[in-house]
Amino acid sequence: MKVRLPFITILLCLITISSIVNAQDFIVKGVVLEKGSNVRVALASITNLRTKTGVTSNDLGMFQLKAAIGDTLQIGKTYLNDQRILVLGRQDILIYMIRGSTTLNEVTILGSTKKQDLADIKRDFQSKGVFNGGKSSFLSAVFNPINGLYNLIGKDPKNARRFSRYADNEIKQSQIDVYFNPSIIKNNTELRGDTLEKYMIDYRPEFQKAQYWNSYDYIKYIKESSKKFIDTLGKGK
Repeated sequence: MKVRLPFITILLCLITISSIVNAQDFIVKGVVLEKGSNVRVALASITNLRTKTGVTSNDLGMFQLKAAIGDTLQIGKTYLNDQRILVLGRQDILIYMIRGSTTLNEVTILGSTKKQDLADIKRDFQSKGVFNGGKSSFLSAVFNPINGLYNLIGKDPKNARRFSRYADNEIKQSQIDVYFNPSIIKNNTELRGDTLEKYMIDYRPEFQKAQYWNSYDYIKYIKESSKKFIDTLGKGK
């Protein structure tokens, strides 16, 4: 004897299964752009309103965040109007933000990054005849002996070598700043004000450890280390 389930029962089962599947978290990827100019927006804050976790976009305006279908993402940037996006599927998301009407016309948002600024200074050294960061390779010393001698004893080459060391360190620290910054820490902890500043100084990750981290590694580190930091403050009272 065949048992026929009512149509409404089958429909409810399908809806339940669909809800379970859709509720599963996955990695949503996206790009934040300024509407009208298509300029990529760096360091925009993206927060999942359901999980209360957030990240910031990188120098190319790109981000990755854990979400589920139906979640709402809130995107914010100082000079742009806040935007909310509903996650409808696993496809990549393009987010267009509109410049705020209260922004003064004379305010110019410069597109240069710290890396570009450092590159400009390096080019300035090169324009003075200082090549290879103030270091002469064997072949350059052979084919350009005057430049090789200048790189060895000149004042600018010495400054170039010093700047090269500084630039390398700044680039490494900039990589950490993309994810270890007040915006992301506030999105994932209760730290504020002086306590936040002290935490950022005491628990700033070392580049040797953080150079291979992604946004989720940083968030995990922030949550775990901030808990240790708060516990330490409690013991110090």
